Amino acid sequence: MSTNLLSTSAAIGFGGVVQEYLWNWENQQLRVVYETLGKGSPLLLLPSFSSVSTRLEVGELAKLLAPNFQVVAIDWPGFGESSRPSLNYRPEIYQHFLEDFVKAVFNTPITAIAAGHAASYVLQLAVKQAAFSKIILLAPTWRGPLPTMGASQQIAGIVRGLVRSPILGQALYKLNTTQSFLSFMYRRHVFTDAAKITPSFIEKKWQTTQKPGARFASAAFVTGNLDAVHAQSDFLKLVQSLTVPLMVVIGESSPPKSREEMNALVALPGVRSVVIPGSLGLHEEYPAVVLEAVEDFLFSNK
Repeated sequence: MSTNLLSTSAAIGFGGVVQEYLWNWENQQLRVVYETLGKGSPLLLLPSFSSVSTRLEVGELAKLLAPNFQVVAIDWPGFGESSRPSLNYRPEIYQHFLEDFVKAVFNTPITAIAAGHAASYVLQLAVKQAAFSKIILLAPTWRGPLPTMGASQQIAGIVRGLVRSPILGQALYKLNTTQSFLSFMYRRHVFTDAAKITPSFIEKKWQTTQKPGARFASAAFVTGNLDAVHAQSDFLKLVQSLTVPLMVVIGESSPPKSREEMNALVALPGVRSVVIPGSLGLHEEYPAVVLEAVEDFLFSNK
């Protein structure tokens, strides 16, 4: 697969060098934006999937890691400042993208820190090949919002089709990305400190959702079409197949169903874990606490 690396100064980031990675998928070229900050051992920092997914959510964590690592943070295809074409977004796209990106940008096994739904993709690549030397999962999830709420695949598929449709889809998407709704979701299961959910914070999140083509990948995530595994046993099997050290960071205020899944994960032999303040957005809300919690693991030789 042909790829190119080009620098760009048009993007707004967290103070690093912003670049674009040109990636081909099914005869279509996608522009994937990523940002590099710091010097030292390479570290891949992956934001979670969500309607507001962007590398800026891991920006503060990247700054804290930069004195000791060369941190690379990405905007997933379909999210952030990356291309948002009307693809049928599904796991194969992200599995191939992550494999190709890691191969193109790094020439040695690296440390990976993955938030939320990025967990399954990192684990799958780690099991497939020696891409990573160490893995940290931040509030890992594997099941999208609608399936977590109990929606069947059929219902989820109908919702996804509606949101993808030209006129009705745009209207439905706008209803589910209003600033009041985003604020409600953040208060419900993303942040724990309501004082941090300011109008300017929500305004920035809302702007991310309003970019052309934003609804396609977002709808895929919400309806479970980006779930790389479909059963807890499959997720746990990935972890059991790992040959590299793994640490899991859990937010003490995580939603009950998500917390159950995380508890099952950290109950496996050999998995290091820590519980810190926060919920599903702990990497954005408490970056300094996250770093303190994983520091020993990051710098150990085991």
